[in-house]
Amino acid sequence: MARFNRLRSKASPAAPTSPTSPTSPVRSTGRRSANHHGSTGFVRDPRSELFLLAVANFVTQRTAYESGEDRDDRFAALVRKLAVEDPEWTAGLLGWLRGDGNMRTASLVGAAEYVKARLDAGVTDGPSNRRVVDSVLRRADEPGELLAYWTTTYGRSVPKPVKRGIADAVRRLYSGTSLLKYDTASSRRGYRFGDVLNLVHAAPDPAKAWQGELFRYALDRRHHPDTAEVPAGNRTLAAHRELMELPVERRRAVVTAPDGAERLAAAGMTWEALAGWLQGPMDAAAWEAVIPSMGAMALLRNLRNFDQAGVSDAVASQVAAKLSDPEVVARSRQFPFRYLAAYQHAPSLRWAYPLERALGHSLANVPALPGRTLILVDRSGSMWSPLSDRSRLNRADAAAVFGTALALRAERADLVQFGSTSKAVAYTRGESVLKVLDRFENLGGTYTAEAVRQHYTGHDRVLIVTDEQATYHYGGDPSALVPGEVPMYTWNLAGYRVGHAPAGSGNRHTFGGLTDAAFRMVSLIEGGQHADWPWAAAAAAA
Repeated sequence: MARFNRLRSKASPAAPTSPTSPTSPVRSTGRRSANHHGSTGFVRDPRSELFLLAVANFVTQRTAYESGEDRDDRFAALVRKLAVEDPEWTAGLLGWLRGDGNMRTASLVGAAEYVKARLDAGVTDGPSNRRVVDSVLRRADEPGELLAYWTTTYGRSVPKPVKRGIADAVRRLYSGTSLLKYDTASSRRGYRFGDVLNLVHAAPDPAKAWQGELFRYALDRRHHPDTAEVPAGNRTLAAHRELMELPVERRRAVVTAPDGAERLAAAGMTWEALAGWLQGPMDAAAWEAVIPSMGAMALLRNLRNFDQAGVSDAVASQVAAKLSDPEVVARSRQFPFRYLAAYQHAPSLRWAYPLERALGHSLANVPALPGRTLILVDRSGSMWSPLSDRSRLNRADAAAVFGTALALRAERADLVQFGSTSKAVAYTRGESVLKVLDRFENLGGTYTAEAVRQHYTGHDRVLIVTDEQATYHYGGDPSALVPGEVPMYTWNLAGYRVGHAPAGSGNRHTFGGLTDAAFRMVSLIEGGQHADWPWAAAAAAA
């Protein structure tokens, strides 16, 4: 994720019966504006605009209608505005974004902009700046990432709340294993562990006797690498030093030994570092020795490499079992589209079924909607933008996966793809999501209202997965074609400013992002409960 920390210069159709009127947290202001098609759209309030942009924004990522710089500027401006005007809500968003939302970069940028805006405005109400910074740092490389963003954007002077929040996180996150993984001399990171410790003056946690030695070692290996001594009490670092001191000609014997996998794991040897340590190719033996200690995301990334190296079927079956284990899928907290991307780009068929099962596990929270449901999946030209510059997966396929999953789980559902034209997508109950995906097409423009007009036939609800850049010349407001008592839900996958229909009142609801958690909102709304921002709903449940 090191985008900043690099050496560089700068059930029923009826309305709910609960006395509490359900509302969508994402709201329109009632004001109309042109969308990127030049068609009429509905402007959202600042909180709604920021939420949808945050869950869809990969930072520096261009889309069909906005440059990466424009999106980043809009995101930063919204955070700065709301950090002053609505600090509790904004702090909740940022913590949720890095936690349940699993969006690293946007949450780090947001935390920095939150603190900057509040310091500039001289406001002190609401959550402390220190706590907000600490809340978004969940991985040991992220303190350096946040520092790099701050100093690149605002200069070398780092305010105390940022330093203290980072110091809190450092005491939680720095360990021997994380140091070996993220603090490497060969990396191009501008802020290594020692630099972070120097800058924020992080004292070790008194409850962790070993941490003082670790911090001293991190400082020494940064500033005096030739004389830095590994703490004697840290078994991981000691085991790693033992491996590093082996002559190069003896290292491959470690990999091929019966206990090779155990020695590599005990020494905190990552797959990224193994090739450099061996000073040779990552052949099948090397991969088979490090695979047992690799995490789920690392396995997903390397399926093609495993095949190219000739990893045995026995080891591949272990990888497959781990990838498709429902508990592993739950712990990894990967978005479903990660499994789709791996499925599309892994060359061997031996990964197909495990990835299909993993994708199914990742969608376990998709509700089984009662009654009749119309599901419309946007397959227009703008949806073919990639999810990020590093991904070959596009929004159109991600939308199709979600729409198909909803259809397969629903009691009765009509699954429709739309663009300039629209057509039903055939499926049968129990069929694979990935098999249904093959039936989706590229359909050109965004005639959302026309799709609703053609396919709505008294359904109990309408769900649309889209980027909301509808062409109003062909049908106008799509929500006007659905009776007011019938709920209409929109999932926005791009986070553009202007929406295709009003939202936030009555039975018109808009959600954002690709997490499964958003789908649970349908059940909450139709059960007569108050729809709320995800972090507020979680706090209320607790």
